[in-house]
Amino acid sequence: MKPPQWLDTIFYPFQYHSFQSAHGKINYVDEGNGDTIVFVHGTPTWSFLWRQQIKALCRDFRCIAPDNLGFGLSDKPSESDFSFSPEAHAANLESLIEHLQLKNITLIVHDFGGPIGMRYALRHPENIKRLVILNTWMWSLEKEKTLMRISRFMSGSLGKFLYLKLSFSAKVLLPQGYYNQKHLTKDIRAHYQKPLSSTMARFGTWHFAKALHDASSYFAELWKQREKLQHIPILILWGEKDKLLPLHFLDKWEKAFPEAKVIKFKAGHFLQEEKGSEVANAIKEFI
Repeated sequence: MKPPQWLDTIFYPFQYHSFQSAHGKINYVDEGNGDTIVFVHGTPTWSFLWRQQIKALCRDFRCIAPDNLGFGLSDKPSESDFSFSPEAHAANLESLIEHLQLKNITLIVHDFGGPIGMRYALRHPENIKRLVILNTWMWSLEKEKTLMRISRFMSGSLGKFLYLKLSFSAKVLLPQGYYNQKHLTKDIRAHYQKPLSSTMARFGTWHFAKALHDASSYFAELWKQREKLQHIPILILWGEKDKLLPLHFLDKWEKAFPEAKVIKFKAGHFLQEEKGSEVANAIKEFI
């Protein structure tokens, strides 16, 4: 498979790999050798989000970063072929990990990658060597009135129109996820918008907007099992200037995992972009 014409291989110089899941082809990065790191992205991003960390870490580690179905270079199935729920994405991730026979994983999660990746960690804690958590959650958001109001609005016909026809996620939400806009250059912006360039390609982003309230019971079920992760070393990297997720999410993580090492950054939601080398260095030091 050739890279799409819009893809700048200086930004994203990784080889193509694909895995045929039950619902479509999943593209993933597999770079370097050594201890295994698995990166899980959220919305409206893809493995491109982790490129700075992968470039730095693949010198010493094996870095695996899939594109969730409906995102990045992976297939964009129809709603009749795939549910796009966090649980369905989590099942795909588990299938990929089993297919690649990955062991002793350092699991790194961000945004919706949290409730996607954490399901694997809770089902297979014995195979998780370390956890790295960036601006995400793993509990019901029912009490988050603002998020619930937005999610319910986005579930309606106007919200669906905004997401599917106007690419609201990549064009409006993505810039809000940056504290310092200078990091969101025209070229970087294009690499997030191009994979979502058709209505069909945007169903994944819309379903995540709905899932904030639709998947409450799934999120709550994950949180109920958090004790299973108590023995695993955890690093929390947090962009304190996040406009998309409230800062008290960090407090909740810290209370649940008081042994975790916490590093805060003067950055927005997408701290991998704004603090690329610092995030990579923190992960390397932790491992």
